[in-house]
Amino acid sequence: MGALASKSQQSDVAERVALLRQSAELVCGGDANFSLVGEGVAHGAFFQPTLLLCQQPMNTDSVHDIEAFGPVSTLMPYDNMEEAMALAKRGKGSLVGSLITKTPALAAQVVPRLAANHGRLHVLDRESAGESTGHGSPLPSLKHGGPGRAGGGEELGGIRAVTHMMQRAAVQGSPSMLTAITREYARGAKVIETGTHPFKRYFEELQIGESLQTASKVIGEADVKAFGELTGDMFYMHFDDAAAKASAFGKRIAHGYLVLSDAAGLFVVAEPGPVLANYGLDTLRFVKPVGLGDSIQVRLTCKRKIDRNKKDANGQGQGVVAWDVEVTNQDKELVASYDILTLVAKKA
Repeated sequence: MGALASKSQQSDVAERVALLRQSAELVCGGDANFSLVGEGVAHGAFFQPTLLLCQQPMNTDSVHDIEAFGPVSTLMPYDNMEEAMALAKRGKGSLVGSLITKTPALAAQVVPRLAANHGRLHVLDRESAGESTGHGSPLPSLKHGGPGRAGGGEELGGIRAVTHMMQRAAVQGSPSMLTAITREYARGAKVIETGTHPFKRYFEELQIGESLQTASKVIGEADVKAFGELTGDMFYMHFDDAAAKASAFGKRIAHGYLVLSDAAGLFVVAEPGPVLANYGLDTLRFVKPVGLGDSIQVRLTCKRKIDRNKKDANGQGQGVVAWDVEVTNQDKELVASYDILTLVAKKA
């Protein structure tokens, strides 16, 4: 309802509405000379909100081919969903389409078919209506643009476009080279072993690539039983010999979270030190099952450091350290892989 971009666009919208009215009825609006209300609007390029009605949209080309790029809409009746989707396709590409329905099954059927003709689809029901952004409101994290005359693909806009506006370069090299260049440990790079447990070193002291290789531990029957009883996880793969043997693994295996817990037991330092808290775990993958009687060993490496530039209530600074964790078995095969995030104190 606000001003258009220019007087010429105002004239263009008026001309297109006149063309549309040759095959559609005027419900309201459409007056280019309507009275403006408000201060400083006399010279603005406003156009009156206009609603048209096309009674035979399946047999009328103009309502699909002529676009009045302003506050103009055309109502088109349809008899069923197939006809509605056919009408949407006649638009030859759109920035956004809205589907208003309370039936998830209908949305699941319709959206994949409409997606080919729209850059974005807005599904509206009673749950989302209260915080709806509206049909045409672009969101910074979503794609903007659409096929055909809606932009010929994806337009640049919002957060998604930021990287397109920045100079970027791909860097190719060995893990050690990439670690040095990016200041983030790349698995396979040379590690730094100081002889001091990394958890005993303050944030400033830690180096990217600083690493610890732990001792090994065998995971046995008693470990699996105790973990199952403690957690209530009595999944058959851990306790039923016959069923486990018939499975894809061919044997009983340890709980994945038992492997994580035992891995932590191998690298955690018990006494107080610079590591204050473990507050996150990212990119976890259980790569290979650990059978009863297998042993595990952990390689813990300082992957990334982030200075929070904050101090606690006692005035001590803190930083975030991401640790690359590789858990391997007795055959040096990777069984679990993840990043642990910890808060690490700075020197007082």
